Amino acid sequence: MKVSALTLGCKVNQYESQVMLSQLASAGFSLCDSQEESDVILINSCTVTATSDQKVRQTLRRARRKAPSAVIVLTGCMPQAFPEAAAALEDADIVLGNSNRGALLEHILNFMSTRQRVVDIAPHKDGERFESMQVERFFERTRAFLKIQDGCNRFCSYCIIPYARGRVRSKPLEELKRELAALGKNGYGEVVLTGINLSAYGQELGLHLCDAIEAACAVPEIRRVRLGSLEPEQLTPETIGRMAKQEKLCPQFHLSLQSGCDATLRRMNRHYDTAEYAQIVKNLREAFPNAAVTTDIMVGFPGETEEEFSQSMAFAKAIGFAKVHVFAYSRRPGTVADKMPEQVSQKEKERRSHRMQEVTEATRQAFLQEQCGRVETVLFERECAPNVWEGYTANYTPVRAVLTSPAGGKTVPVRILEVQGDGCTGQVECPAEELPGI
Repeated sequence: MKVSALTLGCKVNQYESQVMLSQLASAGFSLCDSQEESDVILINSCTVTATSDQKVRQTLRRARRKAPSAVIVLTGCMPQAFPEAAAALEDADIVLGNSNRGALLEHILNFMSTRQRVVDIAPHKDGERFESMQVERFFERTRAFLKIQDGCNRFCSYCIIPYARGRVRSKPLEELKRELAALGKNGYGEVVLTGINLSAYGQELGLHLCDAIEAACAVPEIRRVRLGSLEPEQLTPETIGRMAKQEKLCPQFHLSLQSGCDATLRRMNRHYDTAEYAQIVKNLREAFPNAAVTTDIMVGFPGETEEEFSQSMAFAKAIGFAKVHVFAYSRRPGTVADKMPEQVSQKEKERRSHRMQEVTEATRQAFLQEQCGRVETVLFERECAPNVWEGYTANYTPVRAVLTSPAGGKTVPVRILEVQGDGCTGQVECPAEELPGI
């Protein structure tokens, strides 16, 4: 029996898809890249915006057309947050929420036996513990995503995630250390620590995010440790100082901003202002030379005036982000923002998205230009053309260079030469015979 997975959304979802595939592989299923050849198709959904739900429905219909006889499983955040809407999607044979993935294999086998449709969505409960899960292998050989935290207690006014993911809970440190050791032994040169609200790791266990970082950096085989998206206000000077002591920690920090206007941030129920955010960025750049600071910026939030939008653009330009994901506010039923007055028109949101993208693309190009002339270690991942390999520096600058011998999984010193599109080209600084092993 063959199984494939379609993962929508964040790196946490990518990790959880690997967990489910590993569970099925242990039961005798073989992994497959082709939907048409699959006996079982997993669709791990995202529901962060209404557009995400539309993509889920489209993905589900497309999978059914490609594999009419396959068992299709819909799971993830969309069923968890909107169980009735998910249950109504008849193309899914099995509908599971986030809180009961452990029943996946049982439900698949029962459906194959009875052909009776299954809808099993259990609500999150206060006090629930972190779901025990382990992944030792990923499809990507050079980088592994490791989910260490789940849930969120913040309740930003536009966000449905606390309802889809429940409250904050964290992977116990000993479990985390065992998983890290296994990933290191299986050859992963880089580990990315991820979570729904990663900054909150350990708060219910008397632990801190730095405990997880230090555990990852302590594994000899792991050469790089990277962090997923962070809530900025939890990066105190003491936290940054502790992080900076870890040489393996990559100087790339994705600090969720959402808006560069204080009035908009208050309506969003964010827990910082622009002055605090700017100071945190300053502290990071002082502690981590040549750090890349990236972010998300939303435009067209309810009540956002032209003046507020201009303030947000000016702040993004002043910070000089290495990269920005710009997106328009999307109304999400069940959130406070959905009922707010002064909703911005779609046309205006599109106009503002375009203008913000122009500003942030300029800061992106300026950041890439600053990398030129530097010698940085590049962890090569893939051969994108004959003898041309692509990888990333520690601060996540994409670099392509010519190497005549296989370089996948190798960390190589490269002189960055010039900007090319959304990345850079470089020249390897050591002879091919001296390239380090994997």
